Amino acid sequence: MDGEELTEQETQLYDRQIRVWGADAQRRLSKAHVLVCGIKGAVAEFCKNIVLAGIGSLTLVDNRLVTEEALSANFLLPPDEGVFAGKTVAELCCDSLKDFNPMVRVSVDRGELSSFDEEFLKTFDVIVVSCCSLAEKKSVNEKCRNLPKRISFYTVDCRDSCGEIFVDLQHYTYAKKKLEDTVECQLSYPSFEEAISVPWKAHPRRVSKLFYALRVIEKFEEAEGRNPGETTISDLPRVLKLKKELCESQSLNEAHIPNALLERLVTNSKEFPPVCAIIGGILGQEVIKAISGKGDPLKNFFYFDAVDGKGVIEDISSKP
Repeated sequence: MDGEELTEQETQLYDRQIRVWGADAQRRLSKAHVLVCGIKGAVAEFCKNIVLAGIGSLTLVDNRLVTEEALSANFLLPPDEGVFAGKTVAELCCDSLKDFNPMVRVSVDRGELSSFDEEFLKTFDVIVVSCCSLAEKKSVNEKCRNLPKRISFYTVDCRDSCGEIFVDLQHYTYAKKKLEDTVECQLSYPSFEEAISVPWKAHPRRVSKLFYALRVIEKFEEAEGRNPGETTISDLPRVLKLKKELCESQSLNEAHIPNALLERLVTNSKEFPPVCAIIGGILGQEVIKAISGKGDPLKNFFYFDAVDGKGVIEDISSKP
């Protein structure tokens, strides 16, 4: 992402944030290319944040048509149905985002996430996926890892008043302030598949209940051939049965995955807008860190539940 210096117009527009993270970080942002696949409430908040921050370009992928559920949390979708005119969610969000910062190139790709090859993915520096299957998360992450350039990969999932972010920065070097000095630090990240494949009994301590609950629901949706969030209260008995089977095979006490939590996630798959703002804010902050190379990055899961108001970082890796 090395290249031209900031223009005078960029320097004036981003003056306040340049004072916070410096001109070099802002230059890196202005040259970075971000791909977002699946735009619900939390991802809409993230897109707004990085467009305002001055990212170089943002490419949106979401070929769904607008539904009542989409309108409930995605503030980028206009409330007036008269402007929909057969436009996809990505196209409508693109129109709104351009108004936030005309200096950022916002565009739409009508392809399908599963069809994107490595040749297409290598044109981006950051890839964020949401509203996609377990298989698609694994596949896109693996394609990113097969490329010679390092791509920062993120997944986002919001259900009810809960949210999850997964981060894979591969082998990442960044600068960190220590007293009066700046030191260089390094971190190695597992892939999404590696992280969720770590045996539950091998986790070094008690992990967030949300980690386990979302793995159960992912497995259920995969087994049933469902799209993410396509669950109802009628599915709960089978979800609880799967939980029992997974806990037995993974040697995990069933109490670590409360039935009440699974019921919330299965019954209320719609996003809670205040939680979207929190998850979208955290994700925006982490992507800015990854692009700028400044500040401690999140490794490798983040969870938030509005019921207890806590945000938790979990480092789940095959190696300590």
